Amino acid sequence: RMGKTPYQAAMEAADEIGLAVIATTMTLVAVFLPTAFMGGIPGKFFKQFGITAAVAVLTSLLVARMLTPMMSAYFLHTHGPGKGESALKKRYLGWMQWCLNHRKTTLVAALVFFVASVSLFRFLPTGFLPAADRNLTAVKIELPPGSTLEETLHSAEHARQLITPVTDITSIFTAVGLTTGRGPFGEGGGSDVRNATLTIKLKHRNDRPRKQAEIENELRERLHALPGARVTVGIGDAGERLQLVLQGEDADVLTTAARAVEREVRTVKNLGNIASSASLQRPEIHVTPDYARAADLGVTTAALASAIRVATSGDFEVQLPKLNLPQRQVPIRVRLAPGVRNDIDALKLLRVSARGGTVPLSAVAKLDMGSGPSQIDRLDRKRNITFDIELAGRQLGDVQKDIAQLPSLQSLPPGISRPASGDAERMKELFGSFGTAMGIGVLCIYIVLVLLFHDFLQPATILAALPLSVGGAVIGLLITHNAFSMPAIIGLLMLMGIVTKNSILLVEYTVMARREHGLSRFDALVDACRKRVQPIIMTTIAMGAGMMPVAMGIGAEPSFRSPMAIAVIGGLLTSTFLSLLVIPVVFTFVDDFLQWLLRITAALRRSSVTPASQTRDAA
Repeated sequence: RMGKTPYQAAMEAADEIGLAVIATTMTLVAVFLPTAFMGGIPGKFFKQFGITAAVAVLTSLLVARMLTPMMSAYFLHTHGPGKGESALKKRYLGWMQWCLNHRKTTLVAALVFFVASVSLFRFLPTGFLPAADRNLTAVKIELPPGSTLEETLHSAEHARQLITPVTDITSIFTAVGLTTGRGPFGEGGGSDVRNATLTIKLKHRNDRPRKQAEIENELRERLHALPGARVTVGIGDAGERLQLVLQGEDADVLTTAARAVEREVRTVKNLGNIASSASLQRPEIHVTPDYARAADLGVTTAALASAIRVATSGDFEVQLPKLNLPQRQVPIRVRLAPGVRNDIDALKLLRVSARGGTVPLSAVAKLDMGSGPSQIDRLDRKRNITFDIELAGRQLGDVQKDIAQLPSLQSLPPGISRPASGDAERMKELFGSFGTAMGIGVLCIYIVLVLLFHDFLQPATILAALPLSVGGAVIGLLITHNAFSMPAIIGLLMLMGIVTKNSILLVEYTVMARREHGLSRFDALVDACRKRVQPIIMTTIAMGAGMMPVAMGIGAEPSFRSPMAIAVIGGLLTSTFLSLLVIPVVFTFVDDFLQWLLRITAALRRSSVTPASQTRDAA
C-alpha cells in the first residue's frame, strides 16, 4: 500500500482479503474433516490426519485474521513508489489476455490436459502402503516334518553363513525352535524345533547405496543354496507381500486347487518366495474307535481321548502337578518314553477306563500309521489356504493383476472361492473410501463457497481448479516411480483444499472489482490477475519449498511421506500455472451462463405479467 502507514495498509489488507481467507480456510476444513470419519483400516490412518489438519487450519485462520495484521502494523515499514510491474508479470498478463480472447481454445486445451491426466492413471502402479526401509529384516526357515532340533540348528547356521558376506548387514541374531507366527518376527506362535528365525540388522539407509528391497532380493538369491527348507525373507510389514486366499468346504478339492494355483504362481516373474499355509503332511498314528464295542464295554470317547493324550503328549497344562521351588513352579509332565510313543504294538496295550475297570486300547480301537495336517485354518467357517507371496520390490496392484490372469484362478473348481485378504483387501477398501471422501469433500467445498459468496454458479469456477491439479500429481508419481497408494491419496486430498485457494483469490477479487469499482468483466479479470498473481505464486513456492525436504526423503523414514509430498508438489505446480490462465476463462463462461439464465427468467416474468395486464384492460 504505497503512501500509507503500515497500520492503514494492514487494516485495509485485512478487510480486503478477509472473505478470501475465510473461504480458503473453510474449504480446507471441509476437505480434511470428513476424512476423519472414514471406516475400516484406512480410517485408522486418516482419523488423526483429518482432525489434526482441520484444527491446524482453523488455528491458522485466527492467526491470519488477528495476529498477522498486528505484526504487519508493527514490523512493516513505509515504502516509497514502486518500480512498476516486472517483465515476468507483464508476460503473464499478456498470456492471460490471449486466453481471454481465445476462450474456446483455452477451454479445449484444459479439457485435453485433464483427459490426458486421467488416462495416465493406467500407467501408475497401485498399492496399499509402500514398503518401508526400517534397516531391519528377517529370514524365517521351516524344515520338513520330523526334523530334529540339531538339523534346524545346522540349517540356521548354514543360512547365516550364506548371508554373512552381504556387506550391508551389521548383525544377525538367530532364534531356533520357535514357530513363525503371524507377527513380523514369528511372535504369536509356539515352540517348534523345525523353525528358526534370523533377525538381520542393516546399515542405515543413508550409509548404503541400495534400498532394503534390493538387499532382500540378494538374500533370496543366496538362500537358494539352502537345501530342504522353506525360506521367507522380510518381516512381513505392509507393502512387502500379497496374501492370496482360497476357501471352500471340500478339503480334497481345496488342496488340489491350491496345488495348481501354487504351481502357476511360481511362474510369475520377479517375485520372491511363496509360502503356503497348507500344513505339511506329518506322520501320525491314527486311532479309529470301534463305537459298538466301546459302548458294550462302557468306554466313552472322552476316556479314550484322555488316555491317548496323557500317554503321548501329557495332560493339559492347567491339570499338571507343580514342583514348588523358592522362585518358581515347575510343571511335571508325565508321558511315555519316546521309543514307546512310536511303537504301535506298545500303544495297543494302553489301559482305558471302562465300566468294570480297564480294558486295553486295542479292544475298543484300531491303530495304524498315517499322515495328516497339524492344524486346519478356517475363514468365515470355511477351510482356507493362504499363500504369502513376497513382492520383492514390485507393487501390490501389478502383482495382483498378473496373478488374477492365471488359468487356475480363472477357472476355480465349484465350491472354491478367492476372497480378498490382507493388503489387497485393504487396498480395495482404501480406493472405495477415497472415492467417497473425494465426493464428500467436493460437496462440502461447494456448500461452503455458496454460503460465503451467496451464489450457486461462481463456486463452480473455483472448483474448476481441482481437475487441473490431477495431472501434476500423476506425472510426479510416474517420474519418481511411486505407486498410487495411501500416501498419494492423502496428497490428493490435501490438494483439494490447497488448489482452490488460487481460484478463491481470483474470483473473490473479480466479483469485488465489478461490484464496488464498477469495472467491466474483462478489466476486472485483468485487475484481479495483476494483483493476485504475486500472492498466489508466493504461497505456491512456500508450500513447495516446505514439502521439498519431505519429497527428497530428508529426515525420518521417507517411504510413507515422500509420495505424499511428491503428489502435492506436482499438483501445485500444474494447478497454479494452469489456474492462472484457465480460471479467468471459466469465470467468463459461468458468467455468460448466469446472464443467460437472468434473461430467460426476465422473459418468463414478462410473459406472465403481459396476459394479466391484458385481462385487466379488457375488464
